[in-house]
Amino acid sequence: MSQEQADKRHRPRLPEWFRQKLPKGDGLAGTSKTVAASGVATVCQSAKCPNRWQCWDCGHATFMILGDTCTRACKFCAVCHGRPQPPAESEPQRLAEAVATLGVHYAVITSVTRDDLPDEGAAHFVRCVEAVRQRVPAIQVEVLPADLHARPELVESICRAGIVVYNHNIETVRRLTPLVRRAADYERSLRVFEVARQVA
Repeated sequence: MSQEQADKRHRPRLPEWFRQKLPKGDGLAGTSKTVAASGVATVCQSAKCPNRWQCWDCGHATFMILGDTCTRACKFCAVCHGRPQPPAESEPQRLAEAVATLGVHYAVITSVTRDDLPDEGAAHFVRCVEAVRQRVPAIQVEVLPADLHARPELVESICRAGIVVYNHNIETVRRLTPLVRRAADYERSLRVFEVARQVA
């Protein structure tokens, strides 16, 4: 027996929880159909999330508004970047209908970064949240916007749209931020949290 074969033989086995079975129920097909019909992007697809099949089988999807093209090119992210199209006027209503069809009681809405827009997409974010809450009055909405350059008026407008959680991803530590989030700023992201906290 070669050393390589011996090493393979004595390699520790992966724990059972590490291996996930592909879903076999109707949930995956139903979620896929709803997402496709809405025409609204999901971070599940755009960011190539490895847990997508499991979540979609349970009827859960994280919608990504303002299109599927980001104006930044962070190294950690699989979402495509470039010059995006203008926000679709019908997106809030299509999003609200998709959320209603899925029948969830808690919705998470994120977005690409839109540095190309004067308000960085904040007003569109508000319209989307309001449309979902009007279509499903009992819904709880969590938002995960871009940093919006920590502009207080933009962060506050989304906070006041009737959400339960204002989320924002920092992704990495301060030292590595210039490397993996070249168009972002660690301190700016912290200011986003501070503004959101003051509104709450």
